[in-house]
Amino acid sequence: MGLDLDVSVDAVGWFVAAGQLGYLVGLIFLVPLGDLLDRRRLIVLHLALVAASLVVVAVAPTAWVVFAGLAIAGLFAVVVQTAVAYATELSAPSERGRTLGIVTSGVVIGILGARILAGFLADLWGWRGVYIVLAVLAAILALLVPLLLPADVRSSASKYGLLLRSFAGLFTQPVFLSRGLIAFFLFASFGALWSGLALPLAGSPWYLSETQIGLFGIAGLVGALGAARAGRWADAGQANRTTGIAVVILLASWLAIGQLTWSLVLLILGVILLDFAVQAVHVSNQHILTTFYANRVSTTIGAYMVFYSTGSALGAAATTAVYATADWRGSVSLGAAFAAGGLVTWVLSLRSAKRAACPDHLRK
Repeated sequence: MGLDLDVSVDAVGWFVAAGQLGYLVGLIFLVPLGDLLDRRRLIVLHLALVAASLVVVAVAPTAWVVFAGLAIAGLFAVVVQTAVAYATELSAPSERGRTLGIVTSGVVIGILGARILAGFLADLWGWRGVYIVLAVLAAILALLVPLLLPADVRSSASKYGLLLRSFAGLFTQPVFLSRGLIAFFLFASFGALWSGLALPLAGSPWYLSETQIGLFGIAGLVGALGAARAGRWADAGQANRTTGIAVVILLASWLAIGQLTWSLVLLILGVILLDFAVQAVHVSNQHILTTFYANRVSTTIGAYMVFYSTGSALGAAATTAVYATADWRGSVSLGAAFAAGGLVTWVLSLRSAKRAACPDHLRK
């Protein structure tokens, strides 16, 4: 893709970052609408707009048009968070963690499954064919949602301006900030791996094809199992303990990932550990926050995912730039540093975590 559009190696990460930046805007301005409007209709509309923007990317003549199309696709890809909030609201409090685990597992399977499929399709039809297929899938989902999801029967007297003020106010809350910063560091570490992994695998000594590189997503699918299990742990009151253990696992995973230059087996082990850790923390974070701020689930998830989006964008852009100057060792050091930041944040957050025993709707 970079070669076809004449984009330099150190700028390739911006293909991912453009989508993440669009996603960031959507989290701020679109996801809170789920606390105000019919979520099922929002999901249909956003899926249709994702499909249209992916078609633009597929036929784009220049890199700048691709960047714009990816940013717009990212903007409306926040449909995922609207769906997460909807599923959370529909579940009983005692089942919330399990529901979040199932939905997050689906998201992980979709993300990493898309990496596998994209590698195969890119070898078969080129990168433009990949985006055409994704556009068709998004359009099909838009047609299926009204048939498969229950109607949203909520009513809200709130106003959009109040939702945005509530969104901003979350960033002054210690519990929210600690969970958000942990997510920022973890997803920066996640982005550092997945946005930079193809570069060393395509070069010496491995020289893998796009299809072969895409198969590494299979190892990442184990992360989906971690997400499902973490949901059950959260329902049992172990969300914060799960976070601490998982962040340590994330940091350790980079020791294995760093051996890529001579061992693909250790790389696969590292990928499994990293994806398990990141998704386990992600589910635990969402369980804590949607319990703590139960009266504004969509707004809370949107605000929390700002940390996810900015972390992922930073990791994606930084890892390719670092790789251009310091090879894979530099990218590994970067990913491990992000993981260490998450661990330090968790340790410092232990005091505020105790406040999570008093949810939003019970506090005066």
